[in-house]
Amino acid sequence: MTCVDAWVWWLVVAVGLCIPLVMTAMPELGMLAVGAGGGALVAALGGGLVAQVVVFAVLSTALILVVRPMARRMRAERPELATGVDALKGRQAVVVERVDGSGGRVKIGGEIWSARAMEADDAYEPGRRVDVVEIDGATAVVM
Repeated sequence: MTCVDAWVWWLVVAVGLCIPLVMTAMPELGMLAVGAGGGALVAALGGGLVAQVVVFAVLSTALILVVRPMARRMRAERPELATGVDALKGRQAVVVERVDGSGGRVKIGGEIWSARAMEADDAYEPGRRVDVVEIDGATAVVM
């Protein structure tokens, strides 16, 4: 086998690793494919089989040891997206009908909601902006 043949085989291995990478979304396979690309480069430059394998192993291992912890950290730091009624907590609402401890109505993001004041003795008049503290069933608790 000549050096030209060796680099071609390394590229075949790299492409062969990219196919399951796309199908399974396992980033480790991509890192191994980059290592195989490094082996192909060493082969194209005339390096021996031992040098090719060493470059493949070192490059693949280094990528896995560096990139995986970074990816895990990024995934863990990603903020959770609030949906449904959880997304309403913390938003501002406009009082449509007087809101007190026993009830009332507010407008949250274009929708009219039943509401009650968080403190029983508080009251909010129409037009006032209030904060949604929580959603209790179908009632917004505001302050």
